[in-house]
Amino acid sequence: MNSSKSKNNFDLPDFYNFPPFFTIQPVLSTREKQLGQWRELLLKYHTDLKIKTLIPHECPLWNNTSIGRQLSTEGITIVMDDFVRSGHGEWEDDENNDGGDGATRTRCRILWRRPGQLASDVYDWAVKNGYVNSVCTVYELHSGEDVNGMSFQGADEELLRRALGILEDQGKCAMFRGDTSEEDGIKFF
Repeated sequence: MNSSKSKNNFDLPDFYNFPPFFTIQPVLSTREKQLGQWRELLLKYHTDLKIKTLIPHECPLWNNTSIGRQLSTEGITIVMDDFVRSGHGEWEDDENNDGGDGATRTRCRILWRRPGQLASDVYDWAVKNGYVNSVCTVYELHSGEDVNGMSFQGADEELLRRALGILEDQGKCAMFRGDTSEEDGIKFF
């Protein structure tokens, strides 16, 4: 991804300055490529800036003032539906998650990494850093000094807990409840 100007200290790819990028393309093969670029851009932007939630009507990426182009409301819906369908996001306020009319869809949790990928990253980190057969807290996994630069540093706590649940189901860890979420512990096996 070559980069051009910056938005919120984020280097935008060159295709962001291509006016047709802001119009959903009618030819299926072109649209699929375009939606792939939107997925990549949304994920990289939110991951690099450590933004956990995308609020579609507030996202600055939909509007490129330097070329005078803006993605339409219908285009935003198409891009967001594709983003969620790809597994990179999930609606926080869509009670049914049934693909209904989307009227309640105002907040999308960004899955910097999918839960299975995150689980693998956490376990690899635990093995590499000597945490097998020892205990650490959820807080340490989320914000500790030992996790600087890791894919799960600063990750959404619910997503991190889902990843730990996967490890627990695989017999690679056990979770223990503390008095507060900061005291919840994990023992790796």
